[in-house]
Amino acid sequence: MAKRRTTKKTPAAAKIEGYIAGAGEVVEEKIASTLEENFMPYAMSIILSRAIPEIDGFKPSHRKLLYTMYKMGLLGSQRTKSANIVGQTMRLNPHGDAAIYDTMVRLSRGYEALLHPFVDSKGNFGKYYSRDMAWAASRYTEAKLDPICNELFGDIDKDTVDFVDNYDNTMKEPTLLPAAFPSVLVNANTGIAVGMASSICSFNLSEVCRTTIELLRNPDHDIMSTLLAPDFTGGAQIIYDKKVMQTVYETGRGSIRLRGRYVYDAGANCIDILSIPQTTTSEAIIEKVIDLVKTGKIKEISDIRDETGIDGLKITIDLKRNMNPEKLMNKLYKMTPLEDSFSCNFNVLIGGTPMVLGVRELLNEWSAFRIECVRRRTYFDLHKKQDRLHLLRGLEKILLDIDKAIHIIRHTEEEALVVPNLMDGFGIDELQAEYVAEIKLRHLNREYILKRTDDISQLEKDIAELESILASNRKIKNIIIRELSEIAEKYGQPRRSMIIDAEDIVDEEITETVPDYAVNLFFSKEGYFKKITPQSLRMSGEHKLKDGDEIREHFETTNNTDLIFFSDKAQAYKSKASDFSDTKTSVLGEYIPSRLGFDEGENALYMIPTKDYSGYVLFVFESGKAAKVPMESYATKTNRKKLANAYCDKEPLAGICYAADDDTDIVLLSSSGRALVFRAGDINAKTSRNSQGVAVMKQKKGHRVISAQVLTEGMLGDPDRYRGKNLPHMGQLPKDDDSEQMTFS
Repeated sequence: MAKRRTTKKTPAAAKIEGYIAGAGEVVEEKIASTLEENFMPYAMSIILSRAIPEIDGFKPSHRKLLYTMYKMGLLGSQRTKSANIVGQTMRLNPHGDAAIYDTMVRLSRGYEALLHPFVDSKGNFGKYYSRDMAWAASRYTEAKLDPICNELFGDIDKDTVDFVDNYDNTMKEPTLLPAAFPSVLVNANTGIAVGMASSICSFNLSEVCRTTIELLRNPDHDIMSTLLAPDFTGGAQIIYDKKVMQTVYETGRGSIRLRGRYVYDAGANCIDILSIPQTTTSEAIIEKVIDLVKTGKIKEISDIRDETGIDGLKITIDLKRNMNPEKLMNKLYKMTPLEDSFSCNFNVLIGGTPMVLGVRELLNEWSAFRIECVRRRTYFDLHKKQDRLHLLRGLEKILLDIDKAIHIIRHTEEEALVVPNLMDGFGIDELQAEYVAEIKLRHLNREYILKRTDDISQLEKDIAELESILASNRKIKNIIIRELSEIAEKYGQPRRSMIIDAEDIVDEEITETVPDYAVNLFFSKEGYFKKITPQSLRMSGEHKLKDGDEIREHFETTNNTDLIFFSDKAQAYKSKASDFSDTKTSVLGEYIPSRLGFDEGENALYMIPTKDYSGYVLFVFESGKAAKVPMESYATKTNRKKLANAYCDKEPLAGICYAADDDTDIVLLSSSGRALVFRAGDINAKTSRNSQGVAVMKQKKGHRVISAQVLTEGMLGDPDRYRGKNLPHMGQLPKDDDSEQMTFS
């Protein structure tokens, strides 16, 4: 009988079986332990391995890409397809080809996001200042390392930095790059981790190198004297505030104001915007300007278009006639992203620990890192020369008797004994003997050996110099100073960002210039509004209205007038006459509930135009009560468009009237056929908008007030007949002459 084979379960398999057996069960766990076991490792991985740059100025994704390109021999050689680079980089970065290519694009010269790009690109790599200008696929573009990368990899093969295994332990990668200049400040870097972020602005390379040199010479050097301000790749203008800049330099935190740069073409009457803040895009600016023009907040612009081309960014704004370009730009700076702020947060990983550092501390940390790199490089060179000297010392001893060396090798019967016999014959160690034994037969002559041993004296001098460098921090700093000077001279560029003193900028209050001219305002019973100039009204015919509609109100005023529309839901909506376009009687007009965003089912009842919010609003209710509210109760300091509780909604409303003063007469009409005339001053004003008012017109049972209007000349033959001595009053039945006038509603 065959024995049954059993296999021992691995811990992982046992754990999976446990999960399957417990599927569907609800297990209570402490949230603290869950966060500690699951979320915290993820958060630390994001902080340490993805989002926050290290002292060499690179995130892991940047470093893996550049190191792969270096190992591919793309430093100073011909370009290769970007897809090839992306594929090779996946040996170090397993996060997918799209993420790797995105990283490559942002480091490229074509994308223009860095002051000193690390990737020399060919093809369409998009632009940082354009949201819609997408880069081409990696199979179409080509790239190689930019010459400045010589300063990143110059010492990497001399044990200047540590190497670790990649994710599958098949190759080694550097933990840092031995950057010979403070790239952490030269190129902008942003990243968002879990619970923290990093945002480092870029500085001019020459200024950074000069500042670092001065700090190496004098730790108390005034940084602001050599590092003037950040320098952004897009140029733009930096609004320089010394206190703000000092805070950024000292703490690594702060906000720097940027604004776009423009030129005015008087001949074409247009403004050309040639640079924008690093934090926005040309599409965002254009969309915002278009929105401002549509809403009427900016009236000076006739057209705006994107003319970005081979010469770089260019947004052209066409102006209307006789417009001041400087005042327009001040408006655009205030109302669009043409002026924006760059929030600085100099968060850098130092020894695996996130630290927010000021410029001085950051440069000191980089100097300490670079000093260690130079020390390790010097130590590497020293050992190489010492090993070389040691071998040449052995060769020098052979020089004393070449024939003896040949004799020893020739008469040694076993190959394995050649090295021991040479060691015994000349008193040299095993390494020296191996070196001698490997010399070709053709080189066993006096001339060859003398040429080799002539290097001994130079090696001794070099070793002494290297040992003196290792023993002196001052000499190491001098080496770094010399290298920084050479880099600044070789790669330095003029500043791109202009510096403007904040005190030179006058923040003028934007006052919207509304043209003021005579207009006629019409408001219909169904809620349609028209604004017509007197000239147009004289040349027009009858009003075009919907069936059953009629003009309820007509006012002669000017364009610079506020409008208040009262609705049947006890709400008021505010607008301006200038917000509406001039029209003609031959059109229906604008439907107010739709234009002002009334609630569903809400209708407009009454319109009051006003400039100074003088006078009163009288709300007459069907019960015969009336409430008098001062117009100033509807004046608001803010630009609120909707006012709730505009009047009392406890009972049905019969009508709304505007009284310019207390002498204004109001006519009420009851369903009983009676009319009542009273002065607005006969009732007291209420400070509360939703006041229930006081009784004005008595009503017989089953009757109600059906209409309220301001008494106008000719409306009634004898208005005094309808006045009551005391309020409330029932009013009077109309005479035959007045009965036709009593049909108003």
